[in-house]
Parts: sequence; C-alpha cells; structure tokens
Amino acid sequence: MGNFKQLGVNKNLVQALSEINIKEPSAIQEASIPVLLDGPTDFVGLAPTGTGKTAAYGIPLLQQIDTHMKQIQAVILSPTRELVLQIKKQLFKFTKYAEPKIFVEAVYGGEKIEIQIKNLSRPTHIVVATPGRLVDLIKRKKIALKNVNLLVLDEADEMLSLGFKDELDFVLKSTQNQGQKWLFSATMPGAIQQIVKQYLSPKAPQISTIKKSVVNENITHQYVPVTRENKNDVLIQLLDYKKDKKGIVFTRTKKQAQQINELLKKEGFSIAALEGNMQQKEREKVMRAFKNDSLQFLISTDVAARGIDVKDLDFVLHYQLPDQVVYYTHRSGRTARAGKTGFSIALILPHEMPEMKEISQKLNFSFKKLK
Repeated sequence: MGNFKQLGVNKNLVQALSEINIKEPSAIQEASIPVLLDGPTDFVGLAPTGTGKTAAYGIPLLQQIDTHMKQIQAVILSPTRELVLQIKKQLFKFTKYAEPKIFVEAVYGGEKIEIQIKNLSRPTHIVVATPGRLVDLIKRKKIALKNVNLLVLDEADEMLSLGFKDELDFVLKSTQNQGQKWLFSATMPGAIQQIVKQYLSPKAPQISTIKKSVVNENITHQYVPVTRENKNDVLIQLLDYKKDKKGIVFTRTKKQAQQINELLKKEGFSIAALEGNMQQKEREKVMRAFKNDSLQFLISTDVAARGIDVKDLDFVLHYQLPDQVVYYTHRSGRTARAGKTGFSIALILPHEMPEMKEISQKLNFSFKKLK
C-alpha cells in the first residue's frame, strides 16, 4: 500500500490528512485517487459503507478546484442532511492548509432556504447538497450549474432507496453534456446500473473494493433466537451486557421505536429515539449527546438513521430485521467504520429465520448464534 504522497496528493492535503490521523489510504482511496487525479473522467466506485469513500472522491475533487474562479465548480449530492454536513466538515478539515482557501457550502432540507440562498451569495467553489434542496434552488435560479465541471453522486444507492430518482434525473440531465460525473455506492442495484448506462461515459472506469461480501468484513453478524414473550427481556439483557459500549437499536416503525424507547428508559438505560419527523434542532441535540457520550444508546428507524456517522460504535442491534436486504447493509454499516471492528446483532423470532437466511445468502456472510 502506498501513502497519499505516492498517490499524487499535494503536500497541503497530505499534512491536513495526517493531522486528523488519516495517514494510510484505504482500499477504495488507493484504487480511486490516482485514477481521478490522472485527468478528466467519469467514474464508478463501489465500496462497503464506512471505508473512506468521502476522501476517495474528496481529495481529487479538491485538487481540481480553481480557487481564482469564484463560481461553483463542483456539486456533491448525498442522501441526507447529516451526510451533507459531515461531508462539508470533512472537506473543511482536508483544506486546512489550502492556499488560497477553498469555500464549501451545504444546502439541505430542514433549514430555511432563505438562509442557504444568502450563504450561496458568498464566493463558493463546492456545493454539498441533498437532491431535493438542490433541485429547488436550481428551479429558483439561485444555483447555476453552467460552471460545474464535476458532479459527485455519493451513497447513490441510498439516494435511490429514499426516493430521489426524479431529482437525480433532473440534475444529471441538467449537466449531461458537461464535466465529469463520479458515482460512489455501497451496492450496485439495477437502478444504479441504469444511471451509469444513461448518464456516464461507456469508457468510465469502474473500481470495486467489495470482495465476496457486500457488507464490511470487520463486522461480526450474530443472532439470538427469541419468542414474542421474552423478546423485550432478551433486549434488556443484551443492553445490560453491553453497558460499557455504544450502540444503535433499529426498529421498522416509528411507533415501535417510541415504545422500545419508553421501555428502556424505565429500565434506566441512557437512551433516546431518533424519529424521521423530528425538528432538525432536536435531532442535532440528540446526535450531539450521543457523540459526546452523554447518551449510550440510540433507537431509530431505517429512515431516521440515514447518514449517522459515529466514531467507535460497538454494535447495532436489530429489534426486527429490515424489510429490504439493502437496509441491512446500511444498518450494519453504522459500526466497524474506518477499519475498526463491530457487531451486528439480530433478535430473531421463529418465523423470521427464512428472512435471516435470505439476507445472509444475498450478502454472502454467515450469522453466528449468540449464546
């Protein structure tokens, strides 16, 4: 494995990366960065969640910015406001020593659009956006794509699973005959293949660091057989056992998340629920508490958990298996990030055994029974 300097990354970026303890490239970074620095190209990068895709595209993107031009030159699309804010924060850290400065703005739903329009009036080189808010700003003529020479689709599979197909088509058609398009994803369903075929060059390099398993190989997948009668007791026992660890409990529905949250609070656990319709300020308050260890556990639905990136998350626990296999990939991908290890634990009722086997077969790993 080479270092970042050997990959062609400039010294200012290498210094900033080193300060945030990114010293050796991950597999997707080592495979992608030289290709993306080599010249204008469309590109497809496939890698499991939590393996450093942001730096894989962010580093070469930053090196392509012409700081003397004050117009928007690159747009990064990401599925949720949390991911958008995380990407902006990471790019800010990467550019600590950049001279002249590179300016990044984030636009996303859940905040007044007038504030974001005002921010965009400042010199801006890169916009990180959720698809819906970007389309809204384009239609209001508050963002012009005419100088954009690079469009990045980050977590492309998640954007599609959240229903952003129309918005992606709008943006891709708006930039169809200009610049580069880089697509990064953890999975490659048919809808993503169609986007690649329709909007990217047939000569676009496609790099995958996904081996046999679509999920991160640093995750241990476990299951606990339960009955309807003892399921909550088993949940409480597991969280008691994990009392020194940090984890997320997943449910399928908001109602179920609320019920389990109340149950666990009565049992004395340090826990809070993330709900899809929460006000942004409330959501950020919960996430701050979780990240600074004021909260030990989160309970969340699949939609509410989109974009969560928490360091040192020991485990995720599936109170119920998700209703789509791809959601299992995204749930379990909250743990074992940045080269660390983690656990994905499922509570399984007798009638859910076939679902569990289907997930393990499709994603090519084995569940181990937790005793």
